[in-house]
Amino acid sequence: MEGCVVQDLTVHGKANCYVFSPEQMQRLQDEVAVSTTLEPGINLVKIKSGAFHYQSEVGQLGEPLVLLWIYGGKVTNQKTHVPVNATWASLNGYDDVLTLDVAEPAKLCAFFFDTHLDDNEGELHLSVVRI
Repeated sequence: MEGCVVQDLTVHGKANCYVFSPEQMQRLQDEVAVSTTLEPGINLVKIKSGAFHYQSEVGQLGEPLVLLWIYGGKVTNQKTHVPVNATWASLNGYDDVLTLDVAEPAKLCAFFFDTHLDDNEGELHLSVVRI
């Protein structure tokens, strides 16, 4: 393909990992994130409406994205097919759906992260549907 440039990246499990302290994780779970319990069954998580405006002062449009931390019970992300007791995920856009097969009740935490809080605006509305 003419004009196509392919670049490969290797992301190392230790060298390229940002480590959260136990205190940071506790604060994320207890104070920062909005959370709910996922009950056993197939759970579909998606952005229902809204946007995260992380540079509202400079006229940047909001983006429909959110980060998710799922922990405390056995879940399988249907994209990876790996049963785990904790996992990270993101939703990127209104059409993105996270499908989790929940074997044991787990906690879902939804949040944003940024380097400058003062110019953030907006909110997202998620839907969690168990089928």
